[in-house]
Amino acid sequence: MKTRKLGSAGPDVPVICLGGNVFGWTLDEPASFRVLDAAFDAGLRFIDTADVYSRWAPGHTGGESETILGKWFARSGKRKNVILATKVGMDLGDGKKGLKAGYIRQAVEASLERLQTDAIDLYQAHQDDKQTPLEETLAAFSKLVQQGKVRFIGASNYSGARLSEALETSRKNGLASYVSLQPHYNLVERQPFETELLPVVTEYNIGVIPYFSLAAGFLTGKYRSPQDAEKPARGGMVKKYMNDWGFSVVAALDEVAKAAGSTSARVALAWLLAQPGVTAPIASATSEKHVSDLAAAAELRLDAASIEKLNHVSTAQATPTAV
Repeated sequence: MKTRKLGSAGPDVPVICLGGNVFGWTLDEPASFRVLDAAFDAGLRFIDTADVYSRWAPGHTGGESETILGKWFARSGKRKNVILATKVGMDLGDGKKGLKAGYIRQAVEASLERLQTDAIDLYQAHQDDKQTPLEETLAAFSKLVQQGKVRFIGASNYSGARLSEALETSRKNGLASYVSLQPHYNLVERQPFETELLPVVTEYNIGVIPYFSLAAGFLTGKYRSPQDAEKPARGGMVKKYMNDWGFSVVAALDEVAKAAGSTSARVALAWLLAQPGVTAPIASATSEKHVSDLAAAAELRLDAASIEKLNHVSTAQATPTAV
């Protein structure tokens, strides 16, 4: 598996990141272990999760994904061969949310325990906390780096202005600095990243690991009609793409995939890998077949004409209209 530098100060990481949100949610523990084993064997050794996964599921409280990952590390002995990323800051209930120093100290200990590890490779602010001074948050992260509990820190769901402010806060105060950004970015969600965030990540040379790289499965081609969005776990998340514009993007993916002897999912990820600033798209897998698609996407190189075709069709409508 090829690797890329996670920004100027970060580690080398595989060019595809395995999303851990499905572990303990749409995948039970045995199925999660099978996917993790297959991913490791395929060279997918960069895994992203969060303490909040999967609090949204009935009966869940958060931490389910981290717990399964911890059990897999203990069973497999492969922790040292995996780059592990998790996140802090989303609401876990009972006042457990945000990026205040005291809460970060509490949350990291809980994540370390669930993950059954001594250190997290990439610890990320899951979303901006405007109620907490950036200097307080970054000082807390710096302390974790100094203690060896965290190797690097990253940001997710920050605006361009706040990301720039955070990076400058670290520089001016000699604090640990975000080496990566995790934004919502894919073929059907382009404008916010490309207009607001790309200039910042380019200026500061930090890595980009986009989430929802396959638009909750829409870009795999499995949603061909509004009826297709009624059953799957993420059906409600793709309804806004179920229109002529969205289906035209899927059709273009089909055409490029056919010409390349590939699949729509692989092409969508390969398009992301070809975009300026992108280090490693995040994508989940719920089967060994999905794992094969992710691994193959890392090897797929699209020609200029294919990239232009996808660029053109995906910018034909700036904001998708829901059916």
